[in-house]
Amino acid sequence: MTGGLFRLITAVLTILGSMTLLPAVAHAQTDGSGTPKFLKLTLDAVAPGTVTTSSDQKLTISGTVTNIGDRAVDDVSVRIQRAAAVDSPSGLRSSLRLDQVNYEVTGPFQDVTERLNPGQRKQFSVSIALRAGSEASLGLTDPGVYPLLLNVNGEPAYGTQARLDDARFLLPVLGLPGTDPTEPPAAAPPTVAPVATTMIWPLADRPRMVAGKPGSVHGEVELLDDELAVSVGKGGRLEQLVAALESVAPAPGKDKGVAGSVCIAIDPDLVSTVQTMTRGYRVLASPSDPSGATREGTGAVAAQEWLDRLRALAGSMCTVALPFAQVDISALAAVNDPGLSARALLAPADVVDSILATQSMRGVSLPDSGTIDDPAGHLLRGYGFGTAVLASSAVSSDGVPVDTDNALTTAPTTLAPGVVVGGEQAAPDVVRVPGVSVEQPAGSPTDPALRVATFDIWSATALAAVGSSPPTPSFTPSKVRFDVTNDSRAARLQDALGAIAWSSLNPAPDRPRSQLLMPPQQWGASREEGVALLKHVELLTRNQLATPRSFAELVATPPDPQPFTLEYLPRAAQDAAPQQFIEPVRAQGARVTELMNALVELPESELTPLAFMTPAREDLLRALSLSDRRADNDTLADLHARRRIDQATRELDAMFASVSVLPPGGVYTLASEQSPLLLVARNELPVAIRVMFRIEAPAETNITDIGEQLLPPSGTRSFQIPTEVSDSRKLVIPISLTTPDGITLGEPTSVSVRSNAYGQALAIITGCAAILLLLLAGRRLLRRFRGQPDPADVGFTPDTVERAGRLRRARARLQRQ
Repeated sequence: MTGGLFRLITAVLTILGSMTLLPAVAHAQTDGSGTPKFLKLTLDAVAPGTVTTSSDQKLTISGTVTNIGDRAVDDVSVRIQRAAAVDSPSGLRSSLRLDQVNYEVTGPFQDVTERLNPGQRKQFSVSIALRAGSEASLGLTDPGVYPLLLNVNGEPAYGTQARLDDARFLLPVLGLPGTDPTEPPAAAPPTVAPVATTMIWPLADRPRMVAGKPGSVHGEVELLDDELAVSVGKGGRLEQLVAALESVAPAPGKDKGVAGSVCIAIDPDLVSTVQTMTRGYRVLASPSDPSGATREGTGAVAAQEWLDRLRALAGSMCTVALPFAQVDISALAAVNDPGLSARALLAPADVVDSILATQSMRGVSLPDSGTIDDPAGHLLRGYGFGTAVLASSAVSSDGVPVDTDNALTTAPTTLAPGVVVGGEQAAPDVVRVPGVSVEQPAGSPTDPALRVATFDIWSATALAAVGSSPPTPSFTPSKVRFDVTNDSRAARLQDALGAIAWSSLNPAPDRPRSQLLMPPQQWGASREEGVALLKHVELLTRNQLATPRSFAELVATPPDPQPFTLEYLPRAAQDAAPQQFIEPVRAQGARVTELMNALVELPESELTPLAFMTPAREDLLRALSLSDRRADNDTLADLHARRRIDQATRELDAMFASVSVLPPGGVYTLASEQSPLLLVARNELPVAIRVMFRIEAPAETNITDIGEQLLPPSGTRSFQIPTEVSDSRKLVIPISLTTPDGITLGEPTSVSVRSNAYGQALAIITGCAAILLLLLAGRRLLRRFRGQPDPADVGFTPDTVERAGRLRRARARLQRQ
């Protein structure tokens, strides 16, 4: 009995000890990113998304609770909490990292479900009054942008009640409805000057073309995959972005409204790829095997429909071309290749205009990184770009300390209220950078300095978080860099609405009443999210808090009189195209230029040298793309870039090898010492090319340089090279082809030559024989004149001699007849 009692007491104590420890485990068991082990709370909808004086008096939030743990959770309930209104631009991001105790205004817990088993989910909807009254409320009294927190509590099995997850978002309040529907609103929007608002609407995609394919007239292009067909098809990312714009597109003769503030920024690589898809294309069976099997692409019809819709929008809205394939402008400046720079910066506007039948804005560049260094600025200004669109933190005024936050440190899990994040100082709409200038003719009205149109980094960061696969921009300060995918799409959309409205609701004498809204170039907003953002700008306009301003009007704004300098942000340098690719791209870009200089455009040829060689330049530019370089691990982006450079290198090798001298078989025998050397040159390129022969003549030969020659497309041509050989021995003559600039083409070959000439010895022998012949003939004639018999005639009778003479004379007469 004693032993059994002891075992029973031990078991009870063990169970009690376990139950005592479980509450702490329920609070602490989260992974490093803050994702809870037991429940996941997802925000589905917020109504109203923006509060106005005509809104409902209650805020309704819909969400979903999912049990992602390994045990049941009982008594699941949620409540809404509110923090103080955001009072600084950085608070638009830092308030989303506040500890939950800083959300001081709390509503009551509202039950969701009695039990949630592992893997189960439960949708719910909770409401709370906006203003204080007889029931629980958020206690709002003034317009502003308010951080809200939706908190979920539950009791895991073997544990006690604990906070298991939360969802945070911003609620823009433009005005507050009255406490009674019959009474006027208790609070109205602030009566200040409306914010002049401009919005860039980017359309771009990651590079899809298979590298190493030269231009052709009728050949089908190859794509790495068929994802672009999905993207431009019904419900795809790019189709939804166009559909959102169509919702605000102005009708002919009507006021443009919010559409007047939008400018479509188009990647020329995207629209040119989509255009090639309309003519039929192939797709790699395996993207990791660029030289492997292919299959027929499925997006030709969808590509044509998407282009037609975009063409209609471009005819009624502002358009501007992005740098080709979101190329890294700073890396492009480091490469310093004029051909690549022209294709990346000058050609995009022409490509967009020709495909969309429009006239895009010129002289303004939108670098994907939002920040550039001085060499990149000089590159843009040197190619005629008067304005660059950069982040407000990418410029600094002379004498003003640069923000010390380098955006390379790890973001803290939580932030305290009032923490200094960085990036608080607002930049003027347009600034002037005199340190980046070009020489102008005397008396020229054009400003030689580069101008920078700045955009707000806080609204840009919030817009980047909207939609699928959201990146964190390079200009976002480190203290507020966090994985936004932990938040639901509805929450991220609310954050963007709050960021757009903040400037309108918080006037300050040191801040301009204007804003440029800049989403990331590869944006993943859906149609519903895009429409919500555009309608939000429209709502601000109706409430006299914003006014549409065209992009052209912004660019034409006189710059701030204070001089500014460019600040290349450290995080952008980390996200840039790696230094290891600069030299290979420079080397292959030079080879493209060298070959281009030798190619000739013929009137009868459909394919031009430019069309033939442009894909090679574009492949190199795609290797410097910033697409997919915002992730913490850019190994895949590096792999794609390296593969593109390698494929472009192999293709250029093949092009140079396609022009060569055909090696003759055996030994070439010259009929005489001055017989020409016959050579055949072959051009396998589909365009004509200018070549020169490089012949390393031995000392015994003298070969004439025939100068520059033209080889026809995909053909051969024979040449006679004037040659003098003074030796009858077999000679080996090395021969190769070069461009007029001396660049070697094809593989060198050699010709083995033997001449029938005997040189100086033959001349001496011939001369001696001639002299001997003259002497003997003279001797014979002299003896005949003297009547003396010639010793050579000894043994012949006179009769025989006479008959021989008559025979010779008869033969001579017959020959004359």
